[in-house]
Amino acid sequence: MSTPPQSPSASRPSPPAPPVPSPQAVDAYLARIGGGRPERADAAALRELQLRHLLSVPFENLSIHLGEPLVLADGPLLEKIVGARRGGFCYELNGAFAALLRGLGFGVTLLQARVFGDGGRLGIPYDHLALRVETVDGTGPWLADVGFGDHSHHPLLLGERGDQADPAGTFRVVEAGDGDLDVLRDGKPQFRLDTRPRELADFEAGAWWHRTSPSSHFTQSLVCSMLTADGRITLSGRKLVTTVGGERQERPLGGDDEVLAAYRKHFGLELDEVPEVRPASR
Repeated sequence: MSTPPQSPSASRPSPPAPPVPSPQAVDAYLARIGGGRPERADAAALRELQLRHLLSVPFENLSIHLGEPLVLADGPLLEKIVGARRGGFCYELNGAFAALLRGLGFGVTLLQARVFGDGGRLGIPYDHLALRVETVDGTGPWLADVGFGDHSHHPLLLGERGDQADPAGTFRVVEAGDGDLDVLRDGKPQFRLDTRPRELADFEAGAWWHRTSPSSHFTQSLVCSMLTADGRITLSGRKLVTTVGGERQERPLGGDDEVLAAYRKHFGLELDEVPEVRPASR
């Protein structure tokens, strides 16, 4: 039986600043998402970087079912997202995106959140990793997120309490008490954000739970999903789901070769084997 990492203390001082990736690592990341180096770290650049990331790097939980390790550190995350041209889930995607933003001169703070589930029930602490981002034009702070799957295409203003229009819907950030903030999409709560600074190591317990618990939806199913220019495409096990202009189409896939070809064609993933759901253990 594996032992879960210990949850961090909420009362400790702010975490030390993480290292900034090299210019070469930043350039490789920008090439991965099809973008150039912005002239300055302003709101417009952040908006473009988030959108390009969502259109280029899939939200996927395949490592859980392929038996691949998860190391919450900049080097391994960049190697997976950039070097291996893979995707990941929130800890990986937003962890790597934070490193890119730091390398481009943005101020980045990691924040933990609890996701609202069925019946409005909150998930575990460190359920989700999101980013508070400061820009040089002083327009923020912004809530940037490339790791929540189907969510806002553009960063959200953390200090704004009115409606924020986005291609994915109408978002709102509201006070939730004790300094927390709820993020709503079309009136439905998505997650509750704790605004205290965190570091990557703090999320190890949440990542361990999601990778091992039979109660985690990540251990119960396979998902690989990415935003497209006109909708979204998702491969769930052996079912390909395409959404264009709000119209959803499903197509079952056949043998392993067809499944591997779909991962390669739609998500740019070169896999040696077809992922299959494996029983969770903890």
